[in-house]
Amino acid sequence: MSTYEWRVHHPHGRRRVVVTKELPGYRWLEILTAADCRIDICTSPDVLPVEEITSAIGATCDAAIGQLTETWGEELFRALRQAGGRAYSNYAVGFNNVDLEAATRQGIPVGNTPGVLTDTTAEMAVTLTFAAARRVGEAERYLRAGQYKGWLPTLFLGELLKGKTVGVIGAGRIGATYARMMVEGHKMNVIYYDLYPNKGLEDDLAAYSDFLTSRGQPPVVCRRAASVEELLQAADIVSIHTVLDDATRHMINAARLALMKENAILVNTSRGPVIKEDDLVAHCRTHPDFRAGLDVFENEPQLAEGLRDLDNVVIVPHIASATSWTRQGMATLAASNVAGLLRGYPVWNRPDILPFLEAHPPQAAPSILNAEALGLAMVE
Repeated sequence: MSTYEWRVHHPHGRRRVVVTKELPGYRWLEILTAADCRIDICTSPDVLPVEEITSAIGATCDAAIGQLTETWGEELFRALRQAGGRAYSNYAVGFNNVDLEAATRQGIPVGNTPGVLTDTTAEMAVTLTFAAARRVGEAERYLRAGQYKGWLPTLFLGELLKGKTVGVIGAGRIGATYARMMVEGHKMNVIYYDLYPNKGLEDDLAAYSDFLTSRGQPPVVCRRAASVEELLQAADIVSIHTVLDDATRHMINAARLALMKENAILVNTSRGPVIKEDDLVAHCRTHPDFRAGLDVFENEPQLAEGLRDLDNVVIVPHIASATSWTRQGMATLAASNVAGLLRGYPVWNRPDILPFLEAHPPQAAPSILNAEALGLAMVE
């Protein structure tokens, strides 16, 4: 007998889809219902173990929608295939929890939900940047504890960021959007590190710099660093927007933290294991003017020992994509991936994903990571 709670939507559907967490909004349910799917939804807040998901898949299951907190590997994809499954979608843009090769071996297309997290996640990175720079967490705790006795000239002095240099590690959609927000809003210079040049970002910021000089204001500069080390030494703020893989795991460690400025700010809204958390705790303890803003953690939901006690670290529980519009959009895309594949639609796989949020979306599966490997038809 399962200790987890499940509910069923559209119980007489011809197809069956297992969804491992309740998703926000209603449109995703409408999409799956229109595809004649019975939807079995886990309503328990706990992370489901592999055994529970396997049990939920059972003998007959056409597709599944899972979470970043779950491990989708050979065992689950084999169970899904044996149950007649033809589709899986991750409710996330990232997919480091998914063994894509195992899914491909089992013939299971894997979807994700890109394109709707960009602005929301970049805004959270901006939020953490300023919360850390202006010591918001410390000041709020001080006030709530009844310690505030009145205005003081030296009370919680923070950092003025206007005109300083922001370093962006990973200049993809989210990293580049964050960079634009910091430049356009706060006239900061940008140094970025990425495996590939982002000419669009460089051209946009060059045009913005020309606009500033035409108005008699100082120009801004955007340049690509040759190495992570170069960026860390130059930047006043470092915001991480990279993927998690073998090359980026523990990218930020004791040696690299030592390269940063004494009063630098480190922000992470990407993946927790990019930072070696024990090393960050040790660095923050010995560098009180150093600040960090973290939305993700190395071993979620656990935090490294001592992290929660540091006043110079702002921590929030993995909420970078947590706006209603974004989370409902993610649900829409995940459901559209599954419904599209079950209906035999071709794969979209184009940068502009927003048409799927409109009243009359394309007849396609929005984003399938292994579409090419499986030889799936693509939208022409």
